[in-house]
Amino acid sequence: MNLRLTLESLVSSTIEKTTGADSCQALVTPAKNPQFGDYQANGVMALAKKMGRNPRELGLEVIKNLDLGRLAEKVELAGPGFINITLDRLFLSIELNRLSSTALVAPAAHPATIVIDYSSPNLAKEMHVGHLRGTIIGDALARTFEYLGHTLVRHNHFGDWGTQFGMLITYMQALPRDKALGSELADLESFYRAAKCRFDEDPAFAEQARNNVVKLQSGDPECLALWEKFISISVSHCQSLYDKLDITLTEKDMVPESFYNDQLDSIITALTEMGLLTESEGARCVFLDEFRNKDGDTLPVIVQKSGGGYLYATTDLAAIRYRCTALHADRVLYVVDARQSLHFQQVFAVAQKAGFAGQHCRLEHLSYGTMMGKDGRPFKTRSGDTIKLIDLCEESIERAFELVTEKNPDLTEEQRRKIAEVVGIAAVKYADLSKNRNSDYIFDWDTMLSFDGNTAPYLLYAYARIRSIFRRESLDPDAVYTIRVESDPEKALALKLLQFTETVETLAEECLPNQLCLYLYELAGIFMQFYESSPVLKAQGADKESRLGLCQATARTLKQGLGLLGITTLEQM
Repeated sequence: MNLRLTLESLVSSTIEKTTGADSCQALVTPAKNPQFGDYQANGVMALAKKMGRNPRELGLEVIKNLDLGRLAEKVELAGPGFINITLDRLFLSIELNRLSSTALVAPAAHPATIVIDYSSPNLAKEMHVGHLRGTIIGDALARTFEYLGHTLVRHNHFGDWGTQFGMLITYMQALPRDKALGSELADLESFYRAAKCRFDEDPAFAEQARNNVVKLQSGDPECLALWEKFISISVSHCQSLYDKLDITLTEKDMVPESFYNDQLDSIITALTEMGLLTESEGARCVFLDEFRNKDGDTLPVIVQKSGGGYLYATTDLAAIRYRCTALHADRVLYVVDARQSLHFQQVFAVAQKAGFAGQHCRLEHLSYGTMMGKDGRPFKTRSGDTIKLIDLCEESIERAFELVTEKNPDLTEEQRRKIAEVVGIAAVKYADLSKNRNSDYIFDWDTMLSFDGNTAPYLLYAYARIRSIFRRESLDPDAVYTIRVESDPEKALALKLLQFTETVETLAEECLPNQLCLYLYELAGIFMQFYESSPVLKAQGADKESRLGLCQATARTLKQGLGLLGITTLEQM
């Protein structure tokens, strides 16, 4: 049950019946202060002003007619017209006991088909820290949609086409025949830099590279064979990194730019037939009035260059048409950094104008900011080079190993290595996911690996500590324990546990993983307050069973929540 939406519906319908108003939407939010109850509803004040009535008088009428049944033990009017709702402890107990044998969150009432476009590396280079945010944010969202029962289609729209591949093919052709191409490509970044250096310094090489682009696009067998080999090795690099980060993308989810090549001509034809194309300086463009520069001039969306070549916008239009018509998507989400905001605004507008995306399909750009170093600049190595993502992961694991060794020196090295692998990867992912994706954030090793604060190590340790409660007395952590919510700390914990549903459903709608991170951090904190005030193992009879049930429910919720973020839990740390 989504407590907030349930209360919102009941309060809204009561206001409508009391006042005769149509479609009144009361806003219900969790109360920030316990003295205001558990939830607070407003909507009375605005309506009273509109009706010319005293808001407190109207509020009292609404409360008189409000029937929350077994949900609430108390409903009060506060301030100028707020309705404070205190939930019933027996209701909380019943709901928690019900959840012990069912999913923590019910499947979506109206499952949708959702296509999510994320990660999308350029296969000409190795993945670097710039790909981290889009990859792990997209993966957390993908896990959440699947958990809620939506039909989810992952699309890894990686760059595998274009001018740079002519350069790389030419460099591959120039290698000595006895050179092992596989070993040359072991370090993609070095291979790319060497090819780029040759391209910039050798005019004959550059000319050959441009010729090879044409040959590749024309289907030349030799160029295609070299291109396919390069793509295969590049994809292998990406997949090994996805596996290390526990990202759910696989090769079957890779739908690259080249997938749309044979559809680009028809995009131009369709735009021409609809009268949307205008020629400007030899290029073919779409001009939409809503996009203008500071001087008031209309900005073009270029879909075909003067030489006949296509651009990212053309490919993205083909992708939208395919996802909305062939896959029948209800939502198409693009997890791409904020610098591409104008591009997606324009492409979405053209797609809707051209009918490539019907009214039923929501196109959403889920932008994200930049990972910054402590100097406030984009995070790079000391020499100023882009940091490879694999190197970042390995460093995090090594730092985690040092911390685990310091904290638990009695564990074997094998045990410490296994724990460090989980903690190191979790720290990298959680440090990003816990920040609002729309903002830049400062990357700080000390903070992300800390066992204090809103971090992965803190939450992993909180989960492991709860599980240790059961191990201490050889209790079955999966047995059924009947919960009775009685004390205030028990009630605070029960209420937080039951807010998991609204947190996950809000995440699916607003696509902000930091909301789930904050929820899990607050849950762990509320559990510690409960644990310190309410002895578990020293309790007797029904009290002990109930508190074990609250421990079990907390551990289950932490594990599920961290799982949605792509983080594996540990039984001990």
